[in-house]
Parts: sequence; structure tokens; C-alpha cells
Amino acid sequence: MNQPAERCLVNSTLDIISGKWKMMILFQLMPESTLRFNELKKRIPGITQRVLTKQLRELEQEDIIERRIYPEIPPRVEYSVTEYGRTLQPILTLLHEWGEAHLTRKERRDSVEPELT
Repeated sequence: MNQPAERCLVNSTLDIISGKWKMMILFQLMPESTLRFNELKKRIPGITQRVLTKQLRELEQEDIIERRIYPEIPPRVEYSVTEYGRTLQPILTLLHEWGEAHLTRKERRDSVEPELT
């Protein structure tokens, strides 16, 4: 991990999964789920249709998620994590656990009244 900044490969990962919504999209799809667009949108409050479409396309271009279109009327489109995308699961799990621990720590710290000096 002691490498020059230009060799920091963490950035290559962050380039793919960073952004306000990508982690939330992956977290919804990761537990072996296949979701339709509207179901995914319902599970991520605050995301717009336009932004969800853009983020899904970017993840699809990186082979992190798969979009499957069924030849029905109206067309049914489902999204799932690819086998390659599943390799991110341990990272996402650790980030989720760290976030949970951090919020708990912050709540404890914030609940302690400051001492008078």
C-alpha cells in the first residue's frame, strides 16, 4: 500500500463505483437479486429516472451489472449483478459494516453532553 500516488489502484475502483447512487444500486442488487427498473427506483428514494438510467448504463459498460430485455409487450427489462460484479460484494459488505459502526460511534459521541470546564 506504500506506493506513489499515481500508482494508487484504489482510484481505478472508485472511478467505477463512486457517485452518489452506484453503491446504493449495487447494494440493492447484490443479494442475488434481479430487479426491474421501477422496482429498483422504488428501493432508492430520491433518485431520478434519468440518473438511475445513467448510473445503470455506466455499471453495465464496466460489466458490473447485466441488463436483460425480454421480448414482450410491453418490454420487460431486468437488472442483475454479473459474476464479475459479485467480486465487489466483500468490499461493499465491509463498507456497509464500517458505515454502520461509524454511525453508531457518532451517535454515542453526539449523545454525550460536553463537559463544563
